[in-house]
Amino acid sequence: MKNYKLALVGATGVVGRTALDVLKEFHLPISEYAFFASSRSAGTKITFDGKEYTVQELTETSFDEGFDYAIFSAGGETAKHFAPIAASKGCVVIDNSSAFRMDEDVPLVVPEVNPEDAFENHGIIANPNCSTIQAVVPLKIMNDLYPIKRIVYSTYQAVSGAGKTAIDDLKNNTTNKFPYPIQNNCLPHIDVFLENGYTKEEMKMMNETRKILHNPNLKITATTVRVPVLNSHSESINVEFEQEFDLQNILEHLQTADGVVLQNDVKNAIYPIATNANGHNEVFVGRVRRDESVPYGLNFWCVADNIRKGAATNAVQILQLLINSKM
Repeated sequence: MKNYKLALVGATGVVGRTALDVLKEFHLPISEYAFFASSRSAGTKITFDGKEYTVQELTETSFDEGFDYAIFSAGGETAKHFAPIAASKGCVVIDNSSAFRMDEDVPLVVPEVNPEDAFENHGIIANPNCSTIQAVVPLKIMNDLYPIKRIVYSTYQAVSGAGKTAIDDLKNNTTNKFPYPIQNNCLPHIDVFLENGYTKEEMKMMNETRKILHNPNLKITATTVRVPVLNSHSESINVEFEQEFDLQNILEHLQTADGVVLQNDVKNAIYPIATNANGHNEVFVGRVRRDESVPYGLNFWCVADNIRKGAATNAVQILQLLINSKM
């Protein structure tokens, strides 16, 4: 069995450090690791799997020594500059930023949903937006059973998705990241507003869902909201199918699906909540019920750890997918 060489870019950030935890859990056949970050974080010591590593500054020669794979968690500008360099050296990059998600030549992959797309890469694979990832896992199951006509997203997104400054705003009741206090507020404002009145986050969800589900004409609308929750995004999703559907059939498939935990016992107040999703790699689904306002409608609620399944875990799952294909 071949052992692979992996570079982790952005190793000192929240997603990068979580990726290290996930890598420990997955036990992939990786024999060599190298950790990179900006000059500000270079020199930091990281203990991983019983060995101490020194974080190196990311430069244009960092990939000269030859890596099989790299996970990038260092932002869009870093990815735009360094991911093509890494790919040119024969390294397959899995990028967590939004830099390449809508690039026609870059696959946008959630392993439970469209694993085959990963193998159409030209050296770069994009990790979708955190809120998109958790939504499309159950949506794919439903769409395979009954074609989806329309989706309405309403998200309740944790502050961890906006970084350390946002976390500090929640803890300290400051406004260094958000335009208003996030304590005791829900802010319908994630990323910048666009000319059409939507935010960039909302357009990401809409466009990425179409790409992942291979349906460029799928009707989707979204409202994304930042809420005073530390970690794990929650989403209310309304689906309209093209035809009549069997609710029990959908529930049975959700119950047995990889990467899904069905919590749908409302009589006993069992449904997904953020604190229960923390630290887990699955998407939790519940409150599954008919939308009685339209002939073929369904509502459900889903929750996932946005740092794990929404970023680090999904990236490591893509890596696992690539490695397993060569075994």
